[in-house]
Amino acid sequence: MAGKNSHITYYIRGFMMTLTPRWLLALREKRIMAEYARRADKSDIDARVDYYNRLAGVCELPADASRTLADHTYRKRTGNSTYFFDTFEFTRYFSKAFRWMHQPGDVTSLFDYPTVVKSRPLADDERGRAVNSVVMKLDKVRHFMFVNDPIALTDKKPVVLFRGDAHGKPGRIDFLNKFMGKEGFDAGDVGGRIDARYRAGKLSIGEHLHYRYIMALEGYDVASNLKWVMSSNCVAVMPRPTCETWFMEGTLRPDYHYIEIKPDYSDIEERISYYNSHPDEAQAIVDHAHEYVRQFLDRKKERIVSYLVMRKYFAHTAVDGKVQLP
Repeated sequence: MAGKNSHITYYIRGFMMTLTPRWLLALREKRIMAEYARRADKSDIDARVDYYNRLAGVCELPADASRTLADHTYRKRTGNSTYFFDTFEFTRYFSKAFRWMHQPGDVTSLFDYPTVVKSRPLADDERGRAVNSVVMKLDKVRHFMFVNDPIALTDKKPVVLFRGDAHGKPGRIDFLNKFMGKEGFDAGDVGGRIDARYRAGKLSIGEHLHYRYIMALEGYDVASNLKWVMSSNCVAVMPRPTCETWFMEGTLRPDYHYIEIKPDYSDIEERISYYNSHPDEAQAIVDHAHEYVRQFLDRKKERIVSYLVMRKYFAHTAVDGKVQLP
């Protein structure tokens, strides 16, 4: 069973990446484009690029708010190290004179100018600013991990499990208030920053896999456990997402990829009872979730999509009236 990604390996690779000479990057860029041109799933790649990067036409970047790629260095990084390495992996292919805008962290707001983000709200606003949120695969060492689950769905405890940090996350606290200690639920806070009565022992991913249903509750933006839960033989249970990341949560189908419940959790007991009585339908959700996850497992494809998202960013932004990448 795969578990959490190795942070040591990630950081070693990240620092080594900053030493790659320009001539080698040029060769790798040609290989990426050559691989893209010959792939049979080219149309799927194009669709994903357009999903993450919805820019159309040309947008002028403000000089006072944008930064040059020459300033995108580890020493001058904004946000934590993972946001630097995950963006630098693909910005390094482009001219140091190019300008861009980047907002690290858990983003739930919209922007007036094209901005590279890890997450974006699914709801647009009256000014149509959602197109300016260009999603990249960021903080991936924490968020993008998958598991090989050896336990069949029917061999798992028919219990709903939740473990997570509830501090500053009203939806999670509401869930704990309603279901902690209730029959059929095993719920608890592991952050230790809220009232002690909510606290419960941490569980490893391997220990999670013994439960049939796992809550995937949004925190500051998305539910960080959703990706590995959908790769397991457990069923993800959650309200409809309000934010999305590289995982394209906005394309998930309720009761097809996960069990949808109401935002106030008022129907969860009824929904779980139904799927306990219809294990074939619960298994179908697991199978559909596995199919969905498979699109993110091809490393070459992930690299091509990421590169093209950044390429499209520079092709649709201008500085001083001049398109950066004609």
